[in-house]
Amino acid sequence: MESMEKLRHIRCFLMDMDGTIYLGNQLLPGAQSWLDLLNENGIPYYFLTNNSSRSRVEYTEKFTRLGLDVPQEQIFTSGEATAIYLHQHFADAALYVVGTPALMTEFERNGFELTDNDPDVAVLGFDTTLTYDKLWKLCVLVTAGKPYIATHPDINCPTEDGFKPDVGSMIELVATSTGRRPDVIIGKPNRPIVDALVQKTGFAVEEHCMIGDRLYTDIALGRWGMTTALVLSGETQVEDLTRSEYQPDILAADIAKMTELLKKALKG
Repeated sequence: MESMEKLRHIRCFLMDMDGTIYLGNQLLPGAQSWLDLLNENGIPYYFLTNNSSRSRVEYTEKFTRLGLDVPQEQIFTSGEATAIYLHQHFADAALYVVGTPALMTEFERNGFELTDNDPDVAVLGFDTTLTYDKLWKLCVLVTAGKPYIATHPDINCPTEDGFKPDVGSMIELVATSTGRRPDVIIGKPNRPIVDALVQKTGFAVEEHCMIGDRLYTDIALGRWGMTTALVLSGETQVEDLTRSEYQPDILAADIAKMTELLKKALKG
């Protein structure tokens, strides 16, 4: 009953992608029905990802391959959230960005100048094109005391073959070399991405529901007052809940079960 009551007050749903809507290159059961339900009832939603290495265009293309029609405007990455944060705090800054071409394009699209020559701010993203020279330059800037921002905290990025090092691993490398960690980390579960979301959606924090499969990123957003729903179709197993400080408001086997719950809530 408490879950139903929480769902009735949600104005905007936020969804993780991998492990929630799809798994690798396989659409999870119920994903299409879930989006149909939201669209039919005019409920706003966004896909929220910490992965700053890909653009909204790339995610849209993946959804299309999986048979889902998702507009670019409904995909929100930690890269876009970082751009929003930088506009608020370093509006005219020139940036040194350790990131993929997609992340560089995101900052350029938001009007930032990118430079290797005496930048105002250093930004560390999930860079699958990382080179030693990029890392070295970043460490020089961090040691010099430049403002230092990271797009998100994930240590590893899941793949079909296991894991590959993500931003969190690079943060540790830079910290070992320089003795300094980022001044701000933007992505889930940190406050800056929540503030960026509120600015984007126009709804209060408590009017959002985050649906995801990770306790320490998706469900941890509940500490800011957001309703959270854990699906057991990805990383987290039900026994993990006994060891976690982060507990969901709603527990569901998968997105198909979330569809059932929301239908009941809307009828209530």
